[in-house]
Amino acid sequence: MNMRALLLAGVATLVLATSAHAEQAAIQQTAPAADQSDTPEARSLSGDVIVVTARRKNEAAQEVPLAISVIRGDSIEATGNFNVVKLQQLAPTLQVYTTNPRNTSVNIRGLGVPFGLTSDGFEQGVGIYVDDVYNSRVAAATFDFLDVSQVEVLRGPQGTLYGKNTTAGAINITTNQPTFDFEGAAELTVGNLNYKQAKGAVSGPISDTVAARIAVASTTRRGTLYNVRTQRWINEQDNLGLRGTLLFKPSEDLSITLSGDYSKQDPEGFGTTFVRVGRTQRALNRQYDGLVAAYNAANPTRPYSVPSRDPYARLTDLDANLNAGNKIGGASLKVKWDVGAGTFHSITAWRFWDWKPENDRDFTGLSIVSRSQNPSQQDQYSQEFRYNQEGEKIDFVVGLFGFKQRIDTQGTEQQGPDASRWSLTGAQANDPSILNGLTATNTQYLKSTSGALFGQASYKLTDKLTIQPGARINYDKKSGFYQRVVTNGAGTAISCSPAPAAGTVLAAQCGVYQPQTTSPSVSKWNFSYDLNVNYKFARDVLGYATYAKSFKTVGINQNGLPLTTANVPDLSASTVKPESVNHYEIGLKTQFFNRLATFNLTAFRTDIKNFQATVNGGQFGTVRGYLANAGKVRSQGVEADFKIRTSDRFTAYANGAYTDAKYKTFVNAPCPPELSGGTSQAANATPDYSQPGVPGALSPRACDISGQQLPGVSKWAFSYGAEVNTPIELLAKEGQIYLGVDGNYRNRWNSNASPSIYTNVKGYALTNFRAGFRGEGFDVFAWVRNAFDVNYIENLQVAPGNVGLIAGQTGDPRTWGGTIKAKF
Repeated sequence: MNMRALLLAGVATLVLATSAHAEQAAIQQTAPAADQSDTPEARSLSGDVIVVTARRKNEAAQEVPLAISVIRGDSIEATGNFNVVKLQQLAPTLQVYTTNPRNTSVNIRGLGVPFGLTSDGFEQGVGIYVDDVYNSRVAAATFDFLDVSQVEVLRGPQGTLYGKNTTAGAINITTNQPTFDFEGAAELTVGNLNYKQAKGAVSGPISDTVAARIAVASTTRRGTLYNVRTQRWINEQDNLGLRGTLLFKPSEDLSITLSGDYSKQDPEGFGTTFVRVGRTQRALNRQYDGLVAAYNAANPTRPYSVPSRDPYARLTDLDANLNAGNKIGGASLKVKWDVGAGTFHSITAWRFWDWKPENDRDFTGLSIVSRSQNPSQQDQYSQEFRYNQEGEKIDFVVGLFGFKQRIDTQGTEQQGPDASRWSLTGAQANDPSILNGLTATNTQYLKSTSGALFGQASYKLTDKLTIQPGARINYDKKSGFYQRVVTNGAGTAISCSPAPAAGTVLAAQCGVYQPQTTSPSVSKWNFSYDLNVNYKFARDVLGYATYAKSFKTVGINQNGLPLTTANVPDLSASTVKPESVNHYEIGLKTQFFNRLATFNLTAFRTDIKNFQATVNGGQFGTVRGYLANAGKVRSQGVEADFKIRTSDRFTAYANGAYTDAKYKTFVNAPCPPELSGGTSQAANATPDYSQPGVPGALSPRACDISGQQLPGVSKWAFSYGAEVNTPIELLAKEGQIYLGVDGNYRNRWNSNASPSIYTNVKGYALTNFRAGFRGEGFDVFAWVRNAFDVNYIENLQVAPGNVGLIAGQTGDPRTWGGTIKAKF
């Protein structure tokens, strides 16, 4: 048997054994189904208090004067939201979109990273922390949660409390820690699509001063997209994760925790399916349907057509290899020492990430781009020192943070035998040898170093009024290297400088790939600060107001640079200015019905100058994206969270968010596909996106999209749910039979860096049900997710070349299964 089979068998045996020998006892009241709104500070009927560490100390969530969503581990398990990508179904202001682990965007309130761009040369606006350790690459978001106790989603800038500066928010993940009492947990889930998930954890003492915890999780599932070319299901799940933790506690004042983790994914994915064709401004014979017709005319014995033009037929015909090998892990050493009136923390960490992808970047069954892969390896090191002190009048946190990172990437993209027909015109389109085998080999590295001194104080002016100023001094240095070598089909390196004569084979090849070597480097100091004022209007009513002056640090371009009129790299575009952020927020946190219900309300506005976004350069008419500053962006909105527990038998919640996020100024944006090939107009022209084919381009490569909505953001988003239970004795065991429902809704959003009429994603609502029996130490339940089998799109992509082809990834169909959980 292989390792995964042994794991599944072992966990299944553990579940059955512990369930069979569980003692009959009083009913254990568990957490509500999806407890992502803040809970009462004092004990209610559930005997339950949510404690968070959002401000680097233990506090009741309702006492924290900032917008925060709290999702506990049992809620995550019950609702099947087993990674950050799925977590957005419970947190309406969180947006997570992924076309593969490297191309993952984690945004809060529409802010975080520019949509549609993958570059190692800029920072994330949403920080992901696991047990106080910063994860610099969002690929971590695609892994299964492993032995998670709680997830906190903090909205708004967090730079004065967290080691790495974040402008949009933070996701603070806390895992279960070793215990000096023996305990264990096991979970086994099976479902349709050959879904299997097993989890197990064991914790206990090794000696009077040392305790250990070991956790493991495995997930496999058949893919949801069928590739008719390879006759295989793709976009599968294939995850394995391990975590081990040692706790040394020589005294009550000192604890030392050593942790290590390793996770890997090895699915065949992430493929796309045909969604639609949109009309562009190119000549009809240079658009998708015209190009396919020309191909078929030239190849009557092997004509091409997609297997289906209905994306929900879940068929594709991708011909390139598809792989998404992904490994991530590391180790950390945490010291917590009570010194004097405060507590000293030291967090030393090393993380690695290895990424081995293979993609089909033309999104078709034709061999246009025959190879596309950018494997990379990352190592990061971080050190944080932090001191917390709480007093009768003054509390404060002060910290020192250092971070070092290196990323190496080796990229290969190669044109196939159908590339000439697709990309060239005239007689050259009939000569496949011009582009077949044309290969761009990219070598790049990034070195990044940053350091910060940060702190926040809390001063109680009165018993009701508290002010909390914070400040941060930050230094960043980035240096990189990028080299692209281009070889023709014969393996001979080509040169594109000086510019080759128009109409030649070399000109055609240089129009697709051009050699380039750059070595960008930049460093920058930044100062940021915030001020929070909060007031206790009554025992259970807390109001607060926050202003934050923040920044996203300087960036460099790691994917090549645009060219000047002299056909050489424009070195002025090597670096990207820091974003300047002004953030305003007011909020109200309330508890009522004898603290059986909570209602929290937040209003916010964030203004960003020098927004880091994707803009366009060109190579002989081809469009390439790179990172640059794009004027101004504004995000504003209102968020509400409500939860009620009328008794031990019924709990319900409803959360909602209205987010209006738009480009205030963006005059040099990439054109959407409907304007591809358009004619030049005045610099202040605003494209009319209501009619396809209407000219609006500033040039064939740039458009003014000022006033357009940011991509990836739904204006309206909701999550809601309820659970009802009744006590019963079943199979000689006392417990509860329960029924739960959870749902979420997002209205329409756009899936292109520049909003396009062809990449509008329709709104959708998903509903999940579960029903089961639980008692002391066990929980057995059946579940169905996307119960009404709603068809929906997770992401849309514009095919390279802007020929009008739109490909996408469909969301999961209805899935169902059962879960057995045991604790001992």
